[in-house]
Amino acid sequence: MKTIGQWLTEYGESHQDHTNKTIHWICVPIIFFTITGMLYSIKLPYWIEGHQVNIALIAMLVLQLYYIKLSPKLWVGLLAFSVCCLFVSHQIERMNIAPLWMICLILFVMAWVGQFYGHHVEGKKPSFFKDLQFLLIGPAWLMSFIYQRLGIKF
Repeated sequence: MKTIGQWLTEYGESHQDHTNKTIHWICVPIIFFTITGMLYSIKLPYWIEGHQVNIALIAMLVLQLYYIKLSPKLWVGLLAFSVCCLFVSHQIERMNIAPLWMICLILFVMAWVGQFYGHHVEGKKPSFFKDLQFLLIGPAWLMSFIYQRLGIKF
């Protein structure tokens, strides 16, 4: 298995252009959130302390195992972001302005249009065409910059 450093370096090779990087700072978190929200919309027939269990909770547990194995230190930030995505999903669902899945689907499509535009500007294909695991590395790549800015080694 590759180290987190190897994954981030390889991911960064197709993310050198300033415009593409900026688009990724916007679109990657949106895509992560929208997938969380769409999975949050799929309810299971189980309840925990008055809250219905959903697929997002299960998927998030599996994803956290992946991230902690890659980098326990980066995992802390990714866990915090994941919890925020779950919380925002819950709040949107409670507001009942539109179905959560519908809001997320619209944002998901818009964010992917942005991502592909960024890679068009960059002139390089998205990394996940090479390996689907790069879909999970994008959030870690962004978190690594936040850690670097804060002076946290990972």
